[in-house]
Amino acid sequence: MRQRPEENRMPTAAFAMDPERFPDVYGPQARARVAARAEVLADPASPDGVWSAERLAAAAPEALRAVEVLFTGWGGPVLDAAALARLPRLRLVLYAAGSVRRIAGEAFWAAGVPIVTAAHANAVPVTEFAVAQIVYALKGGWRHVLDARAARAAVPAARTPGGYGSTVGVLSLGAAGRLVCEMLRGYDVEVLAHDPYAPVPPGVRAVGLDELFAAADVVSVHTPLLPATRGLVDRRLLTSMKPGATLVNTARGAVLDEPALLAVLAERPDLFAVLDVTDPEPPLPGSPLFTLPNVVVTPHLAGSRGLERRRLGDLVVGEFERWLDGAPLRRALDPHTYERMA
Repeated sequence: MRQRPEENRMPTAAFAMDPERFPDVYGPQARARVAARAEVLADPASPDGVWSAERLAAAAPEALRAVEVLFTGWGGPVLDAAALARLPRLRLVLYAAGSVRRIAGEAFWAAGVPIVTAAHANAVPVTEFAVAQIVYALKGGWRHVLDARAARAAVPAARTPGGYGSTVGVLSLGAAGRLVCEMLRGYDVEVLAHDPYAPVPPGVRAVGLDELFAAADVVSVHTPLLPATRGLVDRRLLTSMKPGATLVNTARGAVLDEPALLAVLAERPDLFAVLDVTDPEPPLPGSPLFTLPNVVVTPHLAGSRGLERRRLGDLVVGEFERWLDGAPLRRALDPHTYERMA
């Protein structure tokens, strides 16, 4: 594995990602922290000094040879063999976004360069959004809003589980799923979880997939989209949901069998779905998702937005500082964990 720079020498760093998103992710304070401990190699053609993926690929071979630390994020360069050849001294990659699948392939892992992801930081707003939807679902909030809009008048409140003694199911215990479990500890609900790879947090009961869907008043989906999880939530699981239950999906749309979901929602008006992600995304015009009375679709709002994106940059800058100080990286990936990421 490539090592840290020599002691008492400032490493050379560069920022490389979508220039339009760069100021949202790496704010002035984060950039100042980097500049205090690294020589930043800026793109002279960029007002912010950030290299776009296109500019990095077109740069003269010698232009980036000194770079040891690469701060990147959405729209960053794919770190294939050609990119790595331009970065022969690369020692650390700091990815201020979630999944690294787009940028890190076989050539990258073979190079032995540590890579940090801000997926944990991105899980925070996802968790906040999911828990808000879970609590709202236990009150039947969306259903009351849509019923009143359809009637153009106030409608009596329907019977709902409420937030005391009800059951919430969490599907998958990645960063967001675990944080949802932790946040729900502040509520008087029973939390069930299913994940074949991860232990459940304290106070959470591990159950099988069938029991999760059959027992929960709200099921919150946090499963990464992998070949094995595509269409995981199928018709059988959906039809097994208890009367009046709600499905919340803030993971990936294709984890659900969407045609099956549409059919079950049409057949069972007692069920409800809150979908922040769909398949395809956005839904096609005229999709029943826009007309069924027991589903709401939000446009991928759960992930980091606005100033929330600064949390991503702050996380990776903190990891950079730990790396310089000789402390273990907290959010580094290895090929094993990478295989289970979306």
